[in-house]
Formats: sequence, C-alpha cells, structure tokens
Amino acid sequence: MEIKEPKVFISYSWSGQIHQEQVKRWADRLLADNIDIVLDIYDLNEGDDKYAFMEQMVTDKTVTHVLVICDKKYSEKADSRKAGVGTESQIISQEVYEKVKQSKFIPIVCEFDEDGQPYLPTFLKSRIWINFSSTEAENENWEQLTRLLYGKPLHVKPKKGKTPFYISKEQNLPTSESFAKFSSLQQALLQGKMGIKKYRRDFLDTCIKYADDLRTRERPNTENFGEKVLDDANKLKPIRDLITDWILVESEITSEDEFSNVLIEFLEKLKELKARPPEISSWNDSWFEAHSVFVYETFLYVVAALLKTECYHTLHEVFTSHYLLASPQRIHRDSKFESFGGFYGYSDALQKVLAPEGRRLYAPAAELVKRHADREDLPFVSIIQAELLTLLMAFISEETRWYPQTFHYSTYEYEYPFFVRATQHKYFKKLAVVTGIQDIEELRKKVREGHERLNVNNWYEFRFERDFWGTMNMEKLDSLK
Repeated sequence: MEIKEPKVFISYSWSGQIHQEQVKRWADRLLADNIDIVLDIYDLNEGDDKYAFMEQMVTDKTVTHVLVICDKKYSEKADSRKAGVGTESQIISQEVYEKVKQSKFIPIVCEFDEDGQPYLPTFLKSRIWINFSSTEAENENWEQLTRLLYGKPLHVKPKKGKTPFYISKEQNLPTSESFAKFSSLQQALLQGKMGIKKYRRDFLDTCIKYADDLRTRERPNTENFGEKVLDDANKLKPIRDLITDWILVESEITSEDEFSNVLIEFLEKLKELKARPPEISSWNDSWFEAHSVFVYETFLYVVAALLKTECYHTLHEVFTSHYLLASPQRIHRDSKFESFGGFYGYSDALQKVLAPEGRRLYAPAAELVKRHADREDLPFVSIIQAELLTLLMAFISEETRWYPQTFHYSTYEYEYPFFVRATQHKYFKKLAVVTGIQDIEELRKKVREGHERLNVNNWYEFRFERDFWGTMNMEKLDSLK
C-alpha cells in the first residue's frame, strides 16, 4: 500500500540553546521516521528573508503540517506580536481562523504554567494539542504524532452496518416493545444492575405475547393460507433475532447453572406456541404452521448461539431436559412431558408459496429458514451445524425423532468446525460435555443405533449425504491428542 510521505514545517521560538537543540532532536527523529522536515537551522541560509521564509512555509501547499512548538516564550511573543514569532503567528493565525476545520497546524506543548495549564498562544488555545513537556511524555505520544502526520490514526471509524430491522421493515414495528425491553435487559446485564430477573422476565414475556397474538384463533381463508403462514413467519422473525441476541449476551455473563434453568423454562413456553390456544375448542393443527416453523427455527438459532458462546453444559441441559407439554396437549396423554424433539416443525402450506415453478421442495420450512438466514454473526452454515448437532443428539436419545431439514441445502463446500475440531481430544471433550458420553466407541455405538431407529437409510432425497456419519466426523473423532 502506497503511503504519502508528509512534509512538516516546525515553528518555534529561539528561547535558548537548549530549547533549540531539543527542537533539532525532534526534527532528526521525525526524519528518521521518513518524514520530510523544514527547519530554519537546516533550510534558512544567510541572506534569506526569514519572514518570507516563514510565510512561504505556512502557506506552502506541499507542507502537509506545521508543528507549532509552544512554550512560555513562544506564547508571550506570539500574543504580543514580538520578533519572528509574532510575525509568524500573524501568518498562522490568519490561516487558522480562515480554515478552522483543517488540521494543518498541530500545537506541541513543551511547558505548563503553575496552574497546570499548557502555554499556548491565544489563536491556538481551542486546538487539540500533543504533550511533549518531558522525555516520558514525548515517548508516550510519539506514535500519536507520527500517525497524525501520516494520516494513519490508531482508531479508525468502522464502516456503517446494516439498517436495523426495526427501522427498515415497517411491518415489524409492533416488535418495538420487545426491542425496548431487550435494550433495557442488555444494559442491565452489561452494567451489573440489580433486578436482572425482572428485566429478563419483562423481555421474554413481551416476546411470547407478541408471538401468541399472531396465533390463529379463527378459521382462516384456505385460498391464500400459504401467504398467511409466510406473512406470519416473517413477522415472527424479529422475535427470533431478539431471542438469539439475548442468548448471545446473557450466556456469557450469567452463570451456566442459572442461565440453563432460565433458558429451559423459556423454551418450554416457546414450545407451547405450536399448540392451539387453550380458549379455542375447534381447530386444525395446520392453523399453527407459522408458529411451528418459528419454534423450529428459533430452536436451531438457540443451539447455534450456545455453540458460539461455548455454553456446552447449557446445551447438554437443552438436549436432555424433559419439557412439559402445553395444557391442551396433556389431555389423553400418558406422559405429560416430551424431549427436545418437540421443537421440530414443518409446514406444508409453505410449499405453494416458496417452491419455484415446476419444482417441489423437500422441506419448505428449511427453505424459509435459509431465506431468513441474514445474520452475519450466525450465517446459514452455522444453523446447519446446529441441526447436525441436534440430529446427533436425536441419534443417541431413544425417545427423540428428528429430520434434518436444513441439510437439503448442505454442500461439499460447507464445513462444520465443531465436529472437525473434535478430532482433537481437547475439543472432543467439549462434544462429550454436550452428549454426556465420554467414550468415543460408546458414542459411535449409540449413533449407529440411532441410524437404525430413525431409519436413516430411507432418507433418499438428500443429495449430499444421508447417513451423516462422515459429516459428523465419526471415524476421526478423538483421534488426535
């Protein structure tokens, strides 16, 4: 990368031999840093007009910066317009006042008064200055000066990101209450405020309420039902993102034991959204397909977020907990609980509105998840990896069934680092925390049994790999120490 070399004029007062030698030392040090220096002792010869020289250097467009070396004598001479400094300061002040926003003139403070205030001429008092009043200050601030001269500051403003969804998507404005509650919770977590439980409860309750308000409670129009499912699913996406943001923030702050309990309780409420509201007595399960896909999608994002924050104990709790069924589902059931398989969701209605013309989608819900995958911190490949881990847990959990819908979009280019890294023993131990199985041979045995129980060999529609053994890196897990 080509870097433009700066050219610097140094303006100072001849306060004495020691001061002049100090200025010369700074000039030599700048020259050593490949900065072109204009200094009277080097560039002003006998017979030259020193005032013309000063004016030329101050106004010269090839001079990128003017270092104004400010000590007590320089300030006094400048303010009283005495000698060369007075003439020079008149030239500089005119430039400064005519071009207030330009940063050509840099005050270098060499001396402070008895009140600790820097000696600066009046026309420079409002300018940001650099402290060179001692050897220590010089060494501490030298990089700041050279970066300034080269136009390469230490702190660079980052590029603008995307417009927040709650600004750019008018249809999502009803989620503003949930966003406000999340902002309050996030601030409370980061600042260590008291009452985190209340902030969290307020946030999560608004998320559930927003989603619940979208549940169908009257017989929908069957002619455009697919469009309604898609519209509701799109309206629920911002809540998915807020829940994901919450997990990414709090899982790294709150202890895993406490956070696991909170998350399991919330997931139980989230799962209830798939069922009919208790107040209706006549319904069809298809009415709630938007919420079925929303719960499925959000669960995958929960798993992906916990992988990202390395909350493996929490993941183990998510996959091994038993979730209480919604009250309408508990009727006529022997068991009142179900495994994480209850978070699985699909939609037949989305087939018509999402499938390209003349093509049938194997998993319309996965197509929607793919279209919704616009987060930079958790790209779509992270969501597929989360479903791969979920499938692994389904293999080793006898009471759980799961069909990996997003794997219809997996390709040979995709890699799943959590499984690849588990080739090494230290990373396999992290996988072992999630599965609860420490021995690799026992894990392989359980996975083989899961393949048979789920009848994976009949999953013919996968174009990439249907046994998932290789994708899960089963042969190489825990093979490197």
